[in-house]
Amino acid sequence: MQILKLIGCLLDYPDQTVVEHRADIDALVKAADIDPKLRHRLLQFIEQHASQDLMQWQSEYDGLFERGRSLALWLFEHVHGESRDRGQAMVDLVDQYRQAGLEISQHELPDYLPLFLEFLSTQGRDNAVSWLLDMEHILALLQCRLEKRGSDYALLFQLLLSIADSKVDLDEIRQRIADEKRDDSKQAIDKEWEEEEVTFGADSLDKSCGDAQRKPSEGQRKDLDVPLHWVDFETSGRIQP
Repeated sequence: MQILKLIGCLLDYPDQTVVEHRADIDALVKAADIDPKLRHRLLQFIEQHASQDLMQWQSEYDGLFERGRSLALWLFEHVHGESRDRGQAMVDLVDQYRQAGLEISQHELPDYLPLFLEFLSTQGRDNAVSWLLDMEHILALLQCRLEKRGSDYALLFQLLLSIADSKVDLDEIRQRIADEKRDDSKQAIDKEWEEEEVTFGADSLDKSCGDAQRKPSEGQRKDLDVPLHWVDFETSGRIQP
């Protein structure tokens, strides 16, 4: 399912890839087995961002996904937060990747959504849909939060849910986050820094390295066709509100 690889690319940090491969991307979207209305909107999304100044696009991306945690693209952030359970969940996921033949750097975070989507694109439709449904509540939460901010990036999550034929109750999530305070303001970020515990020594180093957010490199991605056993979010943790 190459459409999943494309969505992952669009969710990654913007570079010249979309501009340089625009013709191939448009052809892929037009041939993809997706909802026609969403296809049209996706083509509009690509046109809008590919035609704008790259630095402007990157600035928009930074403002959404790299400030605060509510729109984090690291899946377990929304399940475990910064608890130790998150580290164990990632260890388990790395082990599952390896069982499927995928090796990633020890510095990579396996729950980074663009990396995970690129992997799913090699797994066949049935497997990919199954894994998307396993994390539908995270995808829906991100969609609703992006809608609340008026961002067209919400479309990409809507598309993932549509591909999975998800029946998640979006209205319930919208109602739940209606009074949610944004965590990307200067005041919110300053408060988080003030509340962050400052420690030194081995434990501190382990924690900071374990939570480092790194994006996947092209050389660490492999095209495989082996089923992956996804972590059960129902038993591994609760979606963070």
